[in-house]
Amino acid sequence: MVSTRAMGAAGPRVFSGVQPTGHLTLGNYLGAMRRWAEVDQHRGDAVFCVVDLHALTVEHDPARVRRLSRQAATLMLAVGLDPQRCTVFVQSHVDEHARLSYLMECTATDGEMRRMIQYREKAARVTARGGSVRLSLLTYPALMAADILAYGTQEVPVGADQAQHVELARDLAVRFNQRYGPTFVVPKATLPGVAARVMDLQDPTSKMGKSEQTRAAGIVYLLDEPDVVRKKVLRAVTDGGSAVAYEPAERPGVANLLSVLAACTGGDPEGLAGSYGSYGALKEDTAEAVVEVLRPVRERHAALAADTGYVDGVLRDGAERARSMARPRVDAAYRAVGLLA
Repeated sequence: MVSTRAMGAAGPRVFSGVQPTGHLTLGNYLGAMRRWAEVDQHRGDAVFCVVDLHALTVEHDPARVRRLSRQAATLMLAVGLDPQRCTVFVQSHVDEHARLSYLMECTATDGEMRRMIQYREKAARVTARGGSVRLSLLTYPALMAADILAYGTQEVPVGADQAQHVELARDLAVRFNQRYGPTFVVPKATLPGVAARVMDLQDPTSKMGKSEQTRAAGIVYLLDEPDVVRKKVLRAVTDGGSAVAYEPAERPGVANLLSVLAACTGGDPEGLAGSYGSYGALKEDTAEAVVEVLRPVRERHAALAADTGYVDGVLRDGAERARSMARPRVDAAYRAVGLLA
C-alpha cells in the first residue's frame, strides 16, 4: 500500500483529472498539470485521476484508449505528482464514479446538459463528420460532477475551458443537499494566473486541444522532440503589423506566444512585450523556453515508461485509496435518495 502519512495534511481536498482522448499537450501542462505538481499536491489531500470513462463519449479505438490512459498516468507522475503526497489512479478502477454518476443524472436537468459549451462544440464536430452523437456526450458532465463530489472535493484546479463543468457540479451538490439532506461538499474551481487557456499555434482563436489531430502543426505535445517543438513555435501564426504588443483581442497570435513565454519563464505577458522588437525574436525565445520547460518531463517520462511495474503499483494503490475515500459518501448518497442500504 502507498503510505498515507504524507497525505491528508491540513488544507483543502483537491480533485482534478485528464482525459486520455489524445496525447497530452503544452496546454494541459501549463493550464493545469504543472500547478497540480508545484502547488496543489502540497496544500492538502489531493486526488488526481485519468478519467478514462470520459473517453468513451465519442467514437474511439479501444487499444488507443488503453495506450493513452497509461501514457497519461505516466505523464502525471513525470510532471512531478508524488504518490507519497497525493492519490493518482484511473477512473474506471473505482466503481463509485459510475455509481454516483447516475444519481447526478437524476439530479441534473436536460436543459443544463444541453447548455454546456463543450457539448455543443463536440456534438457539432461529430455531426459535421456525418456521425451520430452518443447520449453519453450529453450526460458526461454528470459523470464529471460525480468525479468531483465523490471525494468531498473543495477545490478543482482546472483550465479555463472546464470551469463551466465545475459550476455544474456546484449546482448539483447544492440541489442534492437541499432535496435529500447534507451529503456533498460544494466545490469551487481554481485557475492558474497565466496561460490558463493556451491557444493553437496555427489558429490562436482556438484552444490547443489534444484531440484535434487535423491541426497537429499548431499543437505542442508533451512528448514532442525538441526540434519538433522549435519548428512548431517558429511557424506559429502571428498577426498583421510588426509591433510586439499584448492585445489578445486584436493580436491573438502574438498574445498567445507572450502568454506561453510568460508561463514558461515566470514573467508577465504585457511586460515581456516591451522586450521585443520583432516577432522572430519572440518566437525564438518562446521556442527555447518551451523546450526547456518540457525537457525534464520528457526525461522523467522515459524513465517511468521503462518501469511499468512501478506505474502499475502506483495506479493499483491509488485506486484502493480512492475507493476508500469515495465509497462512504456514495453509499450515503444512495441512502439519502431512498435506495435500500
